[in-house]
Amino acid sequence: MPTVAEQNILSPILAGRVDELAALRRWIEGARDGAGVTILISGEAGIGKSRLLRECIQMSDSFEKSDILVLQGNCYEQDHALPFAPFVDLLHRADARLLREAWHLDQLLKLAPDLAARFPDVELAPIAEPEQEKRDLIRAWVSFIVKKRHGAPLLIVIEDLHWCDDVSLELLVHLARAIVSRPIALLLTYRSDETTHSLQRFLAQLDRERLAHEIALMSLQSHDVEAMMRGIFQQTNPISRDFLEAICARTEGNPFFVEEVLRTMVASGDIFHLNGRWTRKQTSELRVPRTVQVAVTQRAERLSDNARQSLQAASVIGQRFDAALLQKLTMANEMELVTNLRELMDAQLVVEGSADEFAFRHALTREAAYSSLLKRERRELHLAVGEVLEAECAQTLIERDAELSYHFYHAAAWEKALTYACRAGKKAEAVFAPREAIAHFTRAIEAAETLKAARSEGTFKVFDLHRARGKAYEQVGEFDNAREDFDVALAAAQSSGDLQVEWQTLLDLGFLWASRDYVTAGALFQGALEIAPRLDNPRSAASTMNRVGNWHMNAERPFEAIRYHNEALRLFESLGDKQGIASTLDLLGISHYVAGEYHRSIEFYSRAVALFRELHDHAGLLTALSIGSSRGIAWLGRTVLPTQSRLQDRIRDCDETLRMAISMGARPIETLAQTWLGLNYAMSGEYGPALDHARRGLAIAEEIEHRHFMCTANMVLGILHWDMAAWAPARAHLELGLALARETNSTIWQHFCAAFLTLALIALDDLRTADATLRGEWSDETPMNGVGFRQLWAARAELLIAQGEPKRALDVIERLINTVPNFGMHRSDKIPYLVWLRGEALIALGRAHEAAKAIEAGLSGARECDLPALEWRLGVSLGKALLAEGKRDDAATAFANARRLAETLAGNLDDDALRGGLLKTATVSMSRVVLDSPRRKAKAQYDGLTRREREVAGHVAHGRSNREIAEAMVVSERTVETHVANILSKLGFASRAQIAVWASDKFLS
Repeated sequence: MPTVAEQNILSPILAGRVDELAALRRWIEGARDGAGVTILISGEAGIGKSRLLRECIQMSDSFEKSDILVLQGNCYEQDHALPFAPFVDLLHRADARLLREAWHLDQLLKLAPDLAARFPDVELAPIAEPEQEKRDLIRAWVSFIVKKRHGAPLLIVIEDLHWCDDVSLELLVHLARAIVSRPIALLLTYRSDETTHSLQRFLAQLDRERLAHEIALMSLQSHDVEAMMRGIFQQTNPISRDFLEAICARTEGNPFFVEEVLRTMVASGDIFHLNGRWTRKQTSELRVPRTVQVAVTQRAERLSDNARQSLQAASVIGQRFDAALLQKLTMANEMELVTNLRELMDAQLVVEGSADEFAFRHALTREAAYSSLLKRERRELHLAVGEVLEAECAQTLIERDAELSYHFYHAAAWEKALTYACRAGKKAEAVFAPREAIAHFTRAIEAAETLKAARSEGTFKVFDLHRARGKAYEQVGEFDNAREDFDVALAAAQSSGDLQVEWQTLLDLGFLWASRDYVTAGALFQGALEIAPRLDNPRSAASTMNRVGNWHMNAERPFEAIRYHNEALRLFESLGDKQGIASTLDLLGISHYVAGEYHRSIEFYSRAVALFRELHDHAGLLTALSIGSSRGIAWLGRTVLPTQSRLQDRIRDCDETLRMAISMGARPIETLAQTWLGLNYAMSGEYGPALDHARRGLAIAEEIEHRHFMCTANMVLGILHWDMAAWAPARAHLELGLALARETNSTIWQHFCAAFLTLALIALDDLRTADATLRGEWSDETPMNGVGFRQLWAARAELLIAQGEPKRALDVIERLINTVPNFGMHRSDKIPYLVWLRGEALIALGRAHEAAKAIEAGLSGARECDLPALEWRLGVSLGKALLAEGKRDDAATAFANARRLAETLAGNLDDDALRGGLLKTATVSMSRVVLDSPRRKAKAQYDGLTRREREVAGHVAHGRSNREIAEAMVVSERTVETHVANILSKLGFASRAQIAVWASDKFLS
């Protein structure tokens, strides 16, 4: 009877994947013709992703005139914190002749120095600063992949993205973009039930840019499982229903489980070969294992002792293992090693990758083998692996900190685990890989704490590790984890008396809390300010002043903030500290922004951006580009002097911020960039993209639970809906934004949300709630020295007009105009919003001529600043003023121009309800031009008589007969009779004499 090893319990057919394989063939053939494609294959573990991939590769070899080159790299669990791990794997698998043709081989070999010996003529490129190094490597890989190879198409395979490092995911996005017009297909697999945050962001990025097709593999149907079983056992007759149902129930249609269960049944004798045929016991007697663990255990038990030892040792090394390393662990000679490996391959536990490298057939196989070890056995084997790798590194000078960190950590070799985890964490930190940094610093913290607990003497500076991990958590938007780490670091620093670390951690916590609660942030910054003088360090003092100044800015005390920042700038300049200068310029930019001094704000932001670029400080560059992008052209600054800028320039800065934030995994900055993109588009009336970006910003903020940016996005969406005259959704967003602003104690956002919520309530004719909302943030003592305060006062003026108190409103408006920062010799018509507001008050006071004159000048200012939404509202106000002056034709022209502009803005919306609402509001605003048109006014003045009827009445007053009137008006006598009858009816008269008297009174005679 054939043994388990002799019988190949693998499905010879790819069951249930006809459609998926056809789609792959179609896409790959398209790629051969230059339509590059990225294909994702996803599904749970064991669902058949790798099998489908193998079929695809074999299929590509069978294409007509096939010359497809295949490059493959795999991700492995122990390498998930190692930057560029699957591409390093690809380098090791690639043909040396192909690598020699690479344009940037000097860059690529830096990832695999052990390969450099094969290219003695290649001098490795120097190591750049971390971010530049990452970009250089990404550029080198993209160049290597897309390089033309005499027209030969390329198939790139990267397996198991659920274990992929962040930097490799970033590179894959670049590749997906670069191959769209090249003969290249990029095939990627991942476990859909084990996606990491990084992988989820990667997939979302591909979705947003529509860069990939995805094949999601589902469990096989029962008829597909039957086809597998018939193929495995070479059986032509159908599988019995009860057996099939039992197999399907136990495996849930997972192809790998099906094979493992059947293999176990053969091994246990439940399925056996008799008289040249495979047969089985009754279903009730079947001992089908419920887990893969049982299946692997039973197979392992049939191995020789040496082979089983090799299996367990290999499972500790990892999914992929080097034969030489396995030989050292097992102390086998070459013949014993080959014998053991062949036995494992025959048992279908491992597969051969190359002469020196092997891999477990499936990750589940390796996991099952690993879990069969006692914890003590695992620890000893991890220690052995670590020591062998460490010795190799000492000889080759190749650093493998991530692997050594992994093995020494699991070996509980805490000294070495701490050393290598710290080094690996710092490397991940240096290349902006926060997820990998978190993994390494977590190991380092556990190692350090264990060592500290095991010793009575000495202390470990664990707080440095907690600070490093806390900053990494903050970068990925995990507030609670970051806070916990910073709190631990602060307590440790305070207990050890380390003032420098205590000061720095207070600043870290202040930064972190600024996303949730500005009162708490302020207290933390104040604590740092009290410590700074004791450090006797001007740089520390300047940094603290910046933090305290920024807190004052967020409390809308911009001029106090500017005072702190100016002093910090003086200190940094005296020290020649460019980094400090750049950060201070950035903070001065936002402080002058809040003060309403936009020209100064733009100046500081421009200087900050230039210096951040010079320093390659991408973190600083992100905030300066995003916040500075609006150039003061926003609802947020409509009560002060605006600036002039082009939409494309504002969008360019935000787009750059967004790209960088996504590549770095900086989720908080990503939500800020999306929201500010929405703000910039909205100010130019591009409502469609404005809504899209603002909504994305809100979604990301909610995902990472960033309360401040949730408030910001809701505020922007609320004001955007208000601008589109969608009052109900505007109210909903602004109420939520106001609640979040109060929750986080964000004073300036409280002011903006309350002000615009008041305006939405006025539009909804809910004046009582509007008044209560405004008084929640405003009083008669409220100053006018910040853009948020000023917006509250502007809302107060609009409310007074709605309440029928235009004179009091005008007093408020005049005060707003007279307190504009740096107003100098500027005319009030340079602030279009205040012009509109003043015009509305003047119209209500009956001073139409004065209003019309001011509004005409304000219209010019709105056009210069590209403020179309304000422009059409100014047009409506101008029409109302001209109409009140009796200039009907001019009013009609003003209304017509306003209507055309409103229709243009509405045309930017895809949402029918929003578009219709905006047009309806514009129509209602201009309805008086219909009601008070010259024709309707004349009819009202002459008791409803039309122009022709009034003309007939005049002739009657002159005593003319119907015939004479007909001749004079060139109409028929019958028509005149009809007009006379209508006149008598409308006026309620009984004779022509009464018509004559009435016409004389109306001066129609």
